[in-house]
Amino acid sequence: MTETMIGVIGGSGLYEIDGLEGAEWRAVETPWGAPSDAILTGTLKGVNMAFLPRHGRGHVHGPTGIPYRANIDALKRLGVTDVISVSACGSFREEMAPGDFVIVDQFIDRTFAREKSFFGTGCVGHVSLAQPVCPRLGDACEAAARAAGITVHRGGTYLVMEGPQFSTLAESKMYREVWGADVIGMTNMPEAKLAREAELCYASVAMVTDYDSWHPHHGEVDIAQIVATLHGNADKGRGMVRGLPEKVGPERALCPHGCDQALEFAILTAPHARDPELLAKLDAVAGRVL
Repeated sequence: MTETMIGVIGGSGLYEIDGLEGAEWRAVETPWGAPSDAILTGTLKGVNMAFLPRHGRGHVHGPTGIPYRANIDALKRLGVTDVISVSACGSFREEMAPGDFVIVDQFIDRTFAREKSFFGTGCVGHVSLAQPVCPRLGDACEAAARAAGITVHRGGTYLVMEGPQFSTLAESKMYREVWGADVIGMTNMPEAKLAREAELCYASVAMVTDYDSWHPHHGEVDIAQIVATLHGNADKGRGMVRGLPEKVGPERALCPHGCDQALEFAILTAPHARDPELLAKLDAVAGRVL
């Protein structure tokens, strides 16, 4: 058994965790640069917690410019074992209405301007993403959300677009009708990929703010409406986070789904051919196998 540390990555509208004991903002240095912001650490109901505002306090980082590798490295470096991603999204499904939460289980990655891996020339690694989120952690998020009185949908495909612009009507219809996506956002990739490379259990909670642009009765995305919904969703998100410690627990065994053993057979570069400089940068995320 190991000691649990829950890392929450807060998206648009969620910039803090209420009720942390011993709360402290900690600056973390990583080989991949500075993370989005300092990380708020403390305990909640006896469980270690770490909170990272994905866009930085004051919302200073756009979706493309978020330092995803530094964020995941910093959380791993602090001892985080389980990552809960909370993010705003648009919905392609009538039943997934603004104000609802979706526990995502699949992704379609349409981003193209971001560094997506810790590995590369000098140390090649391939991890499986067939099941990109941890079902155990998804169970905890669902239970905590329902206990907080939130309307939550279990399962859904999150299409990750580059942004920062929203979809055209043609794109929105294609994503919904042809590709079968359920929600759309700009931030969960490469975040989920990097969490898997860092052997961190990862769950994604998408907070619906709008119907994107496909809905015949809602028209195009309205920023004022999104902001209003964001405030309500942020309150709900904090309520869900408050319930996570008892659902996840203070101690944990190895993940039954293998998230924390993802690198077991992933490194293909022979030991004698590995780049020492890259290996040094991988000390936190891949130290277990290197």
